[in-house]
Amino acid sequence: MSDIEARFAQAQKDSVALTQRPDNSTMLKLYALYKQATHGDVSGDAPGSFDFIRRAKFDAWSAIKGTTAETAMQQYIDLVDSLRR
Repeated sequence: MSDIEARFAQAQKDSVALTQRPDNSTMLKLYALYKQATHGDVSGDAPGSFDFIRRAKFDAWSAIKGTTAETAMQQYIDLVDSLRR
């Protein structure tokens, strides 16, 4: 496991242990970065506009399409670190 992968795994654990739940937009950003880092670009059709939660997740992930896995991992790590302060 590379250094960034180890720090990404630790950031995942740290995100679960946050003392305060982040706001919805931050949660969507965490979700999108995690998915981009672990699955790559979003694929498939967007959920219907009345499926609010799945559509918001899809749109957040789609917004960072093209971001490399390493960059997504680093942004995830940085975001979790900022939430821990």
